[in-house]
Amino acid sequence: MSVVEDVPTPQVVIDQDVLDRNITRMAANVREKGLRLRPHAKTHKVLQIADRQLAAGAVGLTVATIGEAEVFADHGVDDLFIAYPLWLTEAQAERLRRLSTKARISIGVDSVEGARTVGAALNGAAGKIAVLVEIDSGHHRSGAHPGSVVEVAQAAHEAGLRVEGVFTFPGHSYAPGMPQQVVEQEQAALAEATELLTAAGFDVTRRSGGSTPTATLTGSSVVTEVRPGVYVFGDAQQLELERCAWDDIALTVAATVVSRTDVSFNDIGRGSPRRLILDSGSKVLGTDRPAWATGHGRLIDHPEARITALSEHHATVVWPEESPLPALGERLRVVPNHVCITMNLVDDVAVVSAGQLVDRWAVAARGRNS
Repeated sequence: MSVVEDVPTPQVVIDQDVLDRNITRMAANVREKGLRLRPHAKTHKVLQIADRQLAAGAVGLTVATIGEAEVFADHGVDDLFIAYPLWLTEAQAERLRRLSTKARISIGVDSVEGARTVGAALNGAAGKIAVLVEIDSGHHRSGAHPGSVVEVAQAAHEAGLRVEGVFTFPGHSYAPGMPQQVVEQEQAALAEATELLTAAGFDVTRRSGGSTPTATLTGSSVVTEVRPGVYVFGDAQQLELERCAWDDIALTVAATVVSRTDVSFNDIGRGSPRRLILDSGSKVLGTDRPAWATGHGRLIDHPEARITALSEHHATVVWPEESPLPALGERLRVVPNHVCITMNLVDDVAVVSAGQLVDRWAVAARGRNS
C-alpha cells in the first residue's frame, strides 16, 4: 500500500485487503485446531471489522467493558464475553440485565467477594449471566490462583450465577522469546483449574485463553477458545516479537514531515543525528513503549529509521546516515507500538483497497471505557 495523499494527517489508515487476509488466516488456523475463535474487539472497536470476524467464523466477540458490549449488542452481535473481573454497581448491574435481553452475556470473576457482589447486584437476573473464573497463568494482573478456583466458582454458584468454565490472559507473552513458554504456562494453569472444578462437580464447558502472540501456538488439548485481538492489524510490538511480518501490517498512521535537520551541531561542536519531525505524536500513536521496544513505533517503508521521542503532536525520527532524508511535506506511514490505544484515540479511520481510498469507518466503541 502506498501512502494515501488525499487525507489530512495525522490519519489512521486501514488497508482493507491486508485486514481481510489477517482475519481469514487466523480464523482458518483456529478452526483447523478444533478451537473456537472469540476475537477481542477492544483492539478495533469498529462494527465493520466485527462483521468481518463473525462472517469468517468467530463464535462471538470478547470485549473489555460493559460499554463496548452495549455497542456491539446494539449492532446485533449475540454472544459477548466481558473478559474482566467486574465489580458491579447497581447502575452497571441494570446495564448488564438489559444486555442479557439482547445477547448471550458472559463475564469474569476472580474472587469470592466479587462473585457475591455480582450475584447480589444482578439479583433475579443472575441466572441469565454466565461466569468464567479468571485464572492467573503467570501474568500476575487479575486472576485467581488455579488452586483457589473451586472456592470462587462455588461462591458464584451460590450467588445464582451460571459457572461455565475458566479463562486466563497470558499477557506476559508480550516479551521477546516468551510466547511458547507462556502457552505452556497457560495450558498448565487452565488444566489444573479444570481438574479441580470437575472434581468439585462443575461442568467445565469453556476454557478460554490466547492472545495475539500465543493464539497460533495454542493447541486444543486444554483450551477450547482463544481471544486474540491485535492480529487484525498487527503493530510494532508484534513485529519486534516476530509474531507478524511487515506484510501483515494493516494499520498505519499517515504522517507528514513538518521539520527536518540534515546536519546540525550543538554548542560544543559535536554532530547530532539526522532527524525528522512528523505531525503524529502521542495523541494519535499512544505512549506505550515496552522496555524491549526499539522506539515509539516503526516506519513501514523505512525499517531502519527509529522514532526516538514523542510529544503530544509530534514524533522525532532519527534517520540513518546512508538513506536520503525525506523532504518537507513528504508523507510517511507510521506503525504504532500498540494499535489498541491508537484506535481509542480517533473517531474514524480511512479505509483503502489497492492503494485507493474506498471508505471511512467510525470507531463506534471509542471511549466506551466503563
